[in-house]
Amino acid sequence: MSQESHNSLTEITFKDFLLKDKRNRTILWIAAAAILIEFAVFKYFYPFASFIHGDSFSYINAADKNLTINTYLIGYSKFLRLFSVFAKPDYILVAFQYLFIQCSVLFLLFSLFYFYRPGRAMQIILLSFMVFNPLFLHLGNLVSSDGFFLALSCIWLALLQWIILLPSKKIIIWHAIVIVIAFTVRYNAMIYPFISGIAFWMSHLTIRKKIMLWGVSILLCGLFVSFTAYQYKNLTGYWQYSPFSGWQWANNALYAYRYVDIKDRKPVQTRFAVLDKMVRDYFDSTRDIKKFPAEAEMASTFYMWSSGMPLVDYKTRVFKKDTITAELKKWATMGPLFKAYGINIICKYPRHFARYFMWPNMNKYYAPPVEFLENYNSGRSEVTDQAKNWFGYKSRKVRTRMKSNMVWILNFYPILSGIINMVMFCSLTCFILLRGWKHNRVFSKGIILGGAIWIINAAFTILASSAALRFQSFPVTMTIILVCFLLDWMIQLLTFSENSSRVKINNEKNLGYI
Repeated sequence: MSQESHNSLTEITFKDFLLKDKRNRTILWIAAAAILIEFAVFKYFYPFASFIHGDSFSYINAADKNLTINTYLIGYSKFLRLFSVFAKPDYILVAFQYLFIQCSVLFLLFSLFYFYRPGRAMQIILLSFMVFNPLFLHLGNLVSSDGFFLALSCIWLALLQWIILLPSKKIIIWHAIVIVIAFTVRYNAMIYPFISGIAFWMSHLTIRKKIMLWGVSILLCGLFVSFTAYQYKNLTGYWQYSPFSGWQWANNALYAYRYVDIKDRKPVQTRFAVLDKMVRDYFDSTRDIKKFPAEAEMASTFYMWSSGMPLVDYKTRVFKKDTITAELKKWATMGPLFKAYGINIICKYPRHFARYFMWPNMNKYYAPPVEFLENYNSGRSEVTDQAKNWFGYKSRKVRTRMKSNMVWILNFYPILSGIINMVMFCSLTCFILLRGWKHNRVFSKGIILGGAIWIINAAFTILASSAALRFQSFPVTMTIILVCFLLDWMIQLLTFSENSSRVKINNEKNLGYI
């Protein structure tokens, strides 16, 4: 990772770096063969796509009905609908998703190799881990936005590296396209425009161009937000970008509110009175965890989706006499009230929120649970009629050639993620203490960008989201890559220091000092 690595970039194009360098060309051929072979083997054991019972069918329903808004962001459903124009069978969809993930990760890796030139051993380690990564196979085989968003995020990160070091009109246009697509797929992308701003700030573009080109990305994302909010205004009468966030804030608040002692409870505003009474009555009646095991969960999402719990029951109560309104409208209508209620509870009991939601959620972020990826097809043997028709199945039955639906091969990931997060913290600390930016300013820009993503994503997830492996697949992948680069940098720095010491000692011997 010498300083000269960036200075020599103009001497060889990225295309030549990939295709005319014999070693890189050979690696790409081997990687392509390995990816195709392992996918073929995987599909022998898992001949059908996997589904999350709830999420997957919501995406398919929105695609089938060509909705413009849905419980989840509409981007992945639009992708499913567009893809169905070209191919109906599920194995073509999952093949595309898996290859999209692998190509995106390889584009990210080779972009980093091109700019920073890590040691060959570290390159082989990273390539081997990514090419043979079982997480990518299971995400690619899943009818969900998770794998699609992972691929988009890897492309986005690679493009940010290009913006920082070798910006061009083509790169900036692709960045704008990718970030707005990612923005339509997952709410986690809300932090992406701010991180892109850091990349534009570190680039060598003029200030005017930095502001203007970053502003294009902000404008495109803003247009999608405005369009979505307008659709919800027409549906519910409220301007809102994300009813989902309203439910999420209320859900998060309840995990803290549950542990507020009765004598410490504070009165709420009149508009929250009925909802708050339902919440308090529910908590008072579910103290016995043996009878109500869901109440033992910490920082989960049960309160958002489960009937019999106060949020869903309150929605049912509000629309009790309404048999006409669509379920999406009922759900979306509650968003603003639940958001206000959730934030109100969090502000009233910040210490409880920190202790009973943020701390457990931080532990989950540190070592994200495998969650729905733990079982093929959510542990079931059937899909809905709509999914059957969408993919042209002969029946609702889906199967594997494994002995059970349990996916044990991903069990190592929470342990790996915990170790990698700890090593990341230690490596960044060492980089700061060793003043790494003085040794290689080009490399330090990549570290600043990666560190910013790591910190901002952690803050967003711990405060306002839920942590699970499928949600954190991109941060985990990025952190593994960043840790490997930091370790390689420290190894090279140590080797350089030792060589410098030997040269100095030899010179002193020749001069008669030793």
